[in-house]
Amino acid sequence: MGERLAERLHYLYFDTGVLYRAVAWLALRRGVKASDEAALALLAAEASIDISKPTVPDGRQYTVTVQGEDVTWKLRGIDVERIVSPVAAVAGVREALRQRQREIGLSGCVVLVGRDIGTVVLPEADLKIYLTASPQERARRRHREILARGDQADFGQLLASIRERDRIDSQRAVAPLRPADDAIVIDTDHLTIEQELALIERYLC
Repeated sequence: MGERLAERLHYLYFDTGVLYRAVAWLALRRGVKASDEAALALLAAEASIDISKPTVPDGRQYTVTVQGEDVTWKLRGIDVERIVSPVAAVAGVREALRQRQREIGLSGCVVLVGRDIGTVVLPEADLKIYLTASPQERARRRHREILARGDQADFGQLLASIRERDRIDSQRAVAPLRPADDAIVIDTDHLTIEQELALIERYLC
């Protein structure tokens, strides 16, 4: 949805969550445990992570490279899904990535998407929209996305992973998942993307 909004506004679209997924993927690749906070923080600080416009016409929203390797779709794997929240809960990881996110957000004309944008990364943002949906609906959407690109996924595993991620993100000590006090909260369970866009565009006027 954020990508569609950015297209309509002719803004840059940036999903900050891919940075945490990239660190999680690299941790898996290098055998760094999700419990090793010092190693994860160092990994986040030193990792070469680049995000650009799509380089392959396969439905991706952007291309993500880590240490020069295209990992765009690998970041959506169930293995990354399982550890991204513990990785993202590490204070050193969040600090290492926060400045990168702020630099992009402060450049202006950008739709910045992430779980702590309005509360931590860019509290001075002009407009804060907090989209929410039930774990079941988000699992259905993710399941459809995976099947659409020809891969297989277990719906039950996806649902369990999403619920666990919500639990960790809501209870973490650093930047817990919550809407900013001045955010507009929209429940998207029964909305199409077009309906979501129409609602948000009302607040842009």
